Amino acid sequence: MGGTSDGFVFDTKHDRYPVAAHIILTRTDGRVLLMRRAGSGYADGQLALPAGHVDLGETPTDSIAREVNEELGLVLAPVDISPAGVMFRRSLEPRVDFFFTTASWDGTPRIREPHKCTELVWAAPDDMPVDALAYVSRALTNAKQGIDYCEYGWVPEGV
Repeated sequence: MGGTSDGFVFDTKHDRYPVAAHIILTRTDGRVLLMRRAGSGYADGQLALPAGHVDLGETPTDSIAREVNEELGLVLAPVDISPAGVMFRRSLEPRVDFFFTTASWDGTPRIREPHKCTELVWAAPDDMPVDALAYVSRALTNAKQGIDYCEYGWVPEGV
């Protein structure tokens, strides 16, 4: 076993996948909020859902509430956050993505971290912009259809 932090013990004998939380913020007209990525070295210039890595000692719901506040200035009540699926996704590295939905938040979305996001776009879920990351459409479809889990990017789509 490995090191400890905040009472957690880490098994360093096994690889670990990064864990991220994503939120599907939906307006009353059905459009969802996308953020144009910047400055991370991954998919810079492309559109993605608001998201962030789950930090040590944090739950995915705590993580997304924190990230949405940091990145967009919004306050999400935990009671308004609903699970919308899990994706085991192949990216630059394999990752575990938790998706959540909400139609209720306090505040108006605004870019609070311009070094990470250059534009906010409200998009129709069934008509994603061509520069949206491909897995976003799949996550939105999964949420709409009640698909709780999928593996994405391991086998080419349609095979």
